[in-house]
Amino acid sequence: MKQSAKNYKRIVVKIGSSIFCSEGGFEGALFDHIAGQVASLTRMKYELIVVSSGAIALGMRVLGLRSRPGDLSFLQAAASIGQNALMDNYSRAFRGDKVNCGQILLTREDFNDRKRYLNAKNTLTTLLKLGSIPVINENDTISTDEIRFGDNDRLSALVAVLCGADLLVMLSDVDGLLDKDKKVIRVIDEITPQIKALACPTDKKTCVGGMITKIEAAKIALDSGIPCVIANGRKQGMILSVLNEPGKHGTLFSPKKSLAARERWIAFGTKPKGKIRADHGACKALLEKKSLLSVGVSGVEGDFEAGDIVSVVDSQGNEIARGKSGIPGRQLQKVMGSRFDKEVIHRNNIVIL
Repeated sequence: MKQSAKNYKRIVVKIGSSIFCSEGGFEGALFDHIAGQVASLTRMKYELIVVSSGAIALGMRVLGLRSRPGDLSFLQAAASIGQNALMDNYSRAFRGDKVNCGQILLTREDFNDRKRYLNAKNTLTTLLKLGSIPVINENDTISTDEIRFGDNDRLSALVAVLCGADLLVMLSDVDGLLDKDKKVIRVIDEITPQIKALACPTDKKTCVGGMITKIEAAKIALDSGIPCVIANGRKQGMILSVLNEPGKHGTLFSPKKSLAARERWIAFGTKPKGKIRADHGACKALLEKKSLLSVGVSGVEGDFEAGDIVSVVDSQGNEIARGKSGIPGRQLQKVMGSRFDKEVIHRNNIVIL
């Protein structure tokens, strides 16, 4: 697969902290080089959105911490101090290239609530119209489970879904996903269990995640119809190289399908409030683009209301779809397995995963 940079207009670039925060400290020259690539593409009328890690790593550096704190309050304090340092560096670097940038801090709740989701989208769109570069990070100073279990890889994929990006580029300190022979896999069009097995967690002291979270993020992009590339950001001019030949530099995850904006939000924008177990016949009906009926429901988990997004799983517990529930969970528990006059999830509100 070979595509030209002209095929991409709106690009989300995720910058991992491992690129510019090494064991030796903050690598200012490399940081400036990456920021310079983003600024240059912005001046060329591309729409660049940066999702940047590094706040906690920079905060640790300022505080003189050698390893990532295990205590949540220390993590939040490091994030608070480091976020200021991170944005100082971005503002300085972009100012030298005569480009403005704006900071956006997001939490999972900004994606769960449809109104806040659209507000965030409008802010991003307006910044891009102004020729400015949005710099996004998790709001680690008030987040809880995001800090403990999350990573900006997933956030970058959700941002790509949010803004309808044409391409997601995840920059790290590795050349891409390696096969068993330690060679870079150039193109992947489906994330199978075998692909997942090639990933391994990071052991770096300043960050979390690693290739596992990148694969998970790539799956969100892939299932949403957004191409994704994992590439080595420590190499010169990598962003433009990826745009010109995405299947040659790093690992390209090439989607087979695309989803409409509303479907993307149902599938990935919000965290499911509950879980509905469907029997074999109901699962087959869903794949045939039919509604989910109460007679085909064999189990209900979670306290969700009508209008909430829920996960639909098969008898083995595998998630097959997400959708907007038509009735509350407490009511569904009473009528599941029997006939009911209202669809549990209407076919227009279901996205098959």
